[in-house]
Amino acid sequence: RLIGAPPGYVGYEEGGQLTEKIRRRPYAVVLLDEIEKAHPDVYNMLLQIMEEGHLTDSFGRKIDFRNVILIMTTNTGAEVIKSGGGFGFAKKDEDASYQGMKTRLMQEVEKEFKPEFLGRIDEVVVFRHLTRENLKNIVEIELVKVRERLGERQLKLLLTDEAREFLIDKGGDLDYGARPLRRSVEQWVEDPLSEELLRGSFTGMNLITVKVAETGDQKHLSFDGSNDSPPEPAKPEGEPVGTGSAATPATTGA
Repeated sequence: RLIGAPPGYVGYEEGGQLTEKIRRRPYAVVLLDEIEKAHPDVYNMLLQIMEEGHLTDSFGRKIDFRNVILIMTTNTGAEVIKSGGGFGFAKKDEDASYQGMKTRLMQEVEKEFKPEFLGRIDEVVVFRHLTRENLKNIVEIELVKVRERLGERQLKLLLTDEAREFLIDKGGDLDYGARPLRRSVEQWVEDPLSEELLRGSFTGMNLITVKVAETGDQKHLSFDGSNDSPPEPAKPEGEPVGTGSAATPATTGA
């Protein structure tokens, strides 16, 4: 499918899903997620791309990959990353801990992938363990689209610090990284907020403040409407982090 079906097979005229796109747009970034699950034929194809800078499609054409950046992610060594640090607190010597974890993880990578494949990769980037501060930034990123949609209704959204902590507690799962945060924002903010909007709860108001409330012994988020102007939300800071619990991207310029 990547280079096209052989002559006589269905889809031959359409070309390959990868080669045809690169032929039309030679300046591209190609992301291959969880590369460790790929078929051996895919590895052979990637070796040709990284070694020769081109790939031959089913029509016999040489597709130029010299202006393509390949990014490959893998969860190889996930257990090493999970055991390499705690969730929500910093270690005394964080850099030393990271270097030790990186060394152990690279040993796992070398077991998983053949030397000729690793030898053609320009750089292997090992993501640091997600911290609670990283998760706060990710919550803000997940809320960007919510704020954009509310902006179309001339509404602004403000979360209290307690509300952010609530979302992290509900969605910050160490085993799955930041992915559950997206579901947490959907479940605790987007869905109930949509219901409130349908009821017309914020008619004539321009600000929605999200707070933590309690009903009995259960905590949940409440939405209070007003006409106040909130401060601008803080922009996410810090170095890029992975959204998975163990993402190890490898990049190469073909």
